[in-house]
Amino acid sequence: MIEKQEYQRILVGIDGSDQARNAFNKALAVAKRNNAKVIVAHVIENKLYGNMGYSLVTPDLVQRETDRSKELLAEYKDYARAQGCDTVETVLAFGSAKVLMGSELPEEHNVDLIMVGQSGLSAVEKFMMGSVSDYVIRHAPCDVLVIRPEENEE
Repeated sequence: MIEKQEYQRILVGIDGSDQARNAFNKALAVAKRNNAKVIVAHVIENKLYGNMGYSLVTPDLVQRETDRSKELLAEYKDYARAQGCDTVETVLAFGSAKVLMGSELPEEHNVDLIMVGQSGLSAVEKFMMGSVSDYVIRHAPCDVLVIRPEENEE
């Protein structure tokens, strides 16, 4: 007999990409079917500022990025409500997206499913940076569902 898997806490990361939007939409559908909570996370990468050089990083720049990220999360939460999903929590985190999405946030929020968009990185970019989805698959403490891009996104 096959046991029915039900998910109660679904983590999905957003970064403004089409792949992330697609993963979020599918997370909403899964949440509705399972009567689950969606935790939508946006990570501001510390590496981004490290690569810019300290003279270019100002408190104003960091504040603008933080404000933009909060607006993005609010848009996703409003969109979820419009789609009939009221159990959405937003998380803004600073650090490595891989580590936060792959282990820290799932453990902190007791997540039982992580949904991520498939990376749009080229082979060279994957070699240099690695993809978040690859890391999450290898390190997550729970099930991971990788959402492939829609045909028109590839």
